[in-house]
Amino acid sequence: LLSLLCLGDCQQHTSCGIQKCTTDFVSFTSHLNAALQDFDLEFCKALRAYSACTYRNSKVCRGNLVYHSAVLGISDLMTQRNCTKDGPTASTNPEMAHDPCIYSGHTEAREHQGGEKTAPLTYLFCGLFGDPHLRTFNDHFQTCKVEGAWPLIDNKYLSVQVTNVPVVPGSSATATNKITIIFKSYQDCTDQKVYQAVADNLPAAFVDGTTSGGDGNTRSLHIVERVNGKYIEVYARYIGTTVYIRQLGHYLTLAIRMPQELVMAYEESQDLQLCVNGCPSSERIDQSGHLPLPVMGKLLPWGAAVHPRSGYTLETATTKCHEKMLVKDIYFYSCIFDLLTTGDANFTAAAHSALQDVEALHPSKEHWHIFPGSGGGGVGRSTKFFVSLGLLCLSLVAYL
Repeated sequence: LLSLLCLGDCQQHTSCGIQKCTTDFVSFTSHLNAALQDFDLEFCKALRAYSACTYRNSKVCRGNLVYHSAVLGISDLMTQRNCTKDGPTASTNPEMAHDPCIYSGHTEAREHQGGEKTAPLTYLFCGLFGDPHLRTFNDHFQTCKVEGAWPLIDNKYLSVQVTNVPVVPGSSATATNKITIIFKSYQDCTDQKVYQAVADNLPAAFVDGTTSGGDGNTRSLHIVERVNGKYIEVYARYIGTTVYIRQLGHYLTLAIRMPQELVMAYEESQDLQLCVNGCPSSERIDQSGHLPLPVMGKLLPWGAAVHPRSGYTLETATTKCHEKMLVKDIYFYSCIFDLLTTGDANFTAAAHSALQDVEALHPSKEHWHIFPGSGGGGVGRSTKFFVSLGLLCLSLVAYL
């Protein structure tokens, strides 16, 4: 795409309108979010408008190399996106075409008066799955108890609350069995909408029975059911936010992608947000991202039997998790931890799906994997682990 945006060179050819065509195309597409369901549709509209603009300037730009490069580039992009030549096009006035219910940044302006563009929008990711394991907006990984109802997110635009219940009798291990999301009313884009999922009831509608908010044509807020009763996606276009919710076994997982400036739009009284600040230290099971395996007794050799409730040894749990996840990152070790804690193989699928959600929603590919040896649970390539794969650590007596 950069080959199309030769604005500096285009300025040398004032008689040719290719610069205006390119500038309009950038305006049409700058607000689009590749994570949204209708991205290809809107991108194709912009490409058709770009193509029509170049056609109108074909005679005056006949000898302009930048013009011909743009034409070739448009053709390539239309092929890559499977765009048809005939179809709707973006408005010829990109300033008027901007939809206020499609998020493009809620700062006063995305450009300075002199035309200099501000920094591109930054998106953040948070996820919760398993026993439960939390990946915060800062890419810190924690494992927590947090029994009962806790706020994951609570800001001006969105509130997400999860309820965690004990998984194993006599243990403080918990997992999520209820998720409540409040999409707060916003201008003319949507009225307040509440979504609620509980174990064995993952609806494809808000609590009022609707599947969308705002104008039915723009669908600024809508739910898409991917697997009946097992997996839904919620797209809140007006705040640039995407939410995935899954049911695996009898428990729920959640993944969310949201613009940084909206994540930080909260009052001082709303500081208890697990996705923003992590779990309180008194609720954490891990130690700076490291997961102590729940085994009984003192230091034991590799492969020693774990608590009989789980039915797994460290070796069998490792083998089971390795079937789904080849990379030995924190998701892999979380899988082992959950199997040893609960004996429930559904937690293997939960860890695997959580990583898939990261790959779908997290904006930085280099940060998809978190490795336990990277200090405070951040991103790294170290293969060190709290149990070091050759030696088991002391059991968490208070945990089991």
